[in-house]
Amino acid sequence: MKRRTFLSGALSAATASLFARRAFAQEANDAMHAMSGMADMPAMSGGMMQSPLAAADALPAGAPLAALRTLANESREPGQFRATLVAQLAARPLLPGKPPTVFWQYDAGAPAEKDGPVIGPLIDVHEGDNVEITFVNRLPQPSTIHWHGLPVPPDQDGNPSSPVAPGGQRVYRFTLPPGSAGTYWYHPHPHMLTSGQVSHGLAGPIVVRAADDPLAAWPERHLFVSDLKLAADGTIAANSMMDWMNGREGQFVLLNGARQPQIEVVRDERWRVWNGCNARYLQLAFDDGRAFAQVGTDGGLLGAPREGGTALLLAPGERAELIVRAGPGASHASFIAAQYDRGKMSMSHGSLPAGPSMTLANVRFAPERATHSMLPARLREIVPLDSSLTRTPPKKSVVFSEAMDMRLMHQPGASRRRMPRGMQFMVNGAVFDPARVTLSSRRGEVEHWAIGNGTDMDHPFHLHGTQFQVLARERNGERKEEELLAWRDTVNVRPGETVHIATVQHEAGDRMFHCHIIEHEDLGMMGTLRVS
Repeated sequence: MKRRTFLSGALSAATASLFARRAFAQEANDAMHAMSGMADMPAMSGGMMQSPLAAADALPAGAPLAALRTLANESREPGQFRATLVAQLAARPLLPGKPPTVFWQYDAGAPAEKDGPVIGPLIDVHEGDNVEITFVNRLPQPSTIHWHGLPVPPDQDGNPSSPVAPGGQRVYRFTLPPGSAGTYWYHPHPHMLTSGQVSHGLAGPIVVRAADDPLAAWPERHLFVSDLKLAADGTIAANSMMDWMNGREGQFVLLNGARQPQIEVVRDERWRVWNGCNARYLQLAFDDGRAFAQVGTDGGLLGAPREGGTALLLAPGERAELIVRAGPGASHASFIAAQYDRGKMSMSHGSLPAGPSMTLANVRFAPERATHSMLPARLREIVPLDSSLTRTPPKKSVVFSEAMDMRLMHQPGASRRRMPRGMQFMVNGAVFDPARVTLSSRRGEVEHWAIGNGTDMDHPFHLHGTQFQVLARERNGERKEEELLAWRDTVNVRPGETVHIATVQHEAGDRMFHCHIIEHEDLGMMGTLRVS
């Protein structure tokens, strides 16, 4: 059964309200386009003309994988992490013979750093640390910093209701509790502006370390995946209508900010992998089918290693920890994002075919000696949230839906709008309204949520402020209990599927939950959870 609705009439009142709020974003978007050289760039809808994109091989490839920059701790006090993050414009030469490409990037100070990956600096902290980060906004738009996955207080989480104006600053303060060790990231979260800010480069990794990490002695490699949609003139391309419908995917998939870097593995390694793309799904694999072990998810280590994996899907926003073996002898393989069909929409009824596999990196395996490092049989203890329940938990329902008004979408000039008309991306039948509370919870109370996808394409669900455990997946009338007990903050929901999770919020305040295809989030596929 097709769940996508194609409208022929006018937009609903809720969507009209959403686009009425365009006025807030319009002036800032004008500044963004002007400063990045995109003010006069036409976009494309259907067969309409657009500025051509750079060729898929226009960026150089094959340099050694760049190490991520690390944000320096300004404090010398034990257990204190104090730093400054400045969001600002940075011009970087990319295409020969073209002007430098203007990125938006996080830096430790002024002027903008020109060396190292455009990816924001790694924030490397420990459980128990008191964190104080001063955010300085030198962008032409309001912005925030959302600490994706971290259990921070609601008023410190960079929610859309707390924007920092251009030229302004604020200090984010939080303490990392025991059990929070894991692989996280940070990115902006201003409503209706997040897509453009992330696609211009605003994102960075976080690692929270535990004092008793059983893998602390393993060599660790950081792989932050993003993608870049670049016009032939060197500017970052504006969104097309298709980008808004399906989520923006650039023609360049980058690893630590570079195209197809070279990696040399001389002994067994621990890889932390981030999917920092706006909408691209990463079916991680090696092109020769070699196996790896999974040891962690969004919220840290698993209870035990999962050996023998040959593919792992990371939806936008998800992270994973892998063990990659050097092997018994010299060899080569490509680390790839294999083909995955997420049901992308076309401009008429039906879906687009899946895109091709993409090479993330070329890996040379050159073991120093033929050894096989043994993983611990147990990595940490993970207790099911349900194990503490003495009564039936409260239940919550979240349903993703969408509707397309093709008449409005095909109007002449429709794609030239910086926010498109004719699209509704909804949670529980309504687009996001900052004044509306979608769901309510009580702090400290374990709940069961059912996340349903009533559309024909995949949507990744993300919940702020806490982690959750997946209990089961239900599709086509069949329920399958989840085999992997793990902590997550993002989970993919396939078309027609319902994912059952257990979760608990520990602090009062407003939390966001939304689709992590960022364009869909900007267009209204988001809700507010009020915790009392």
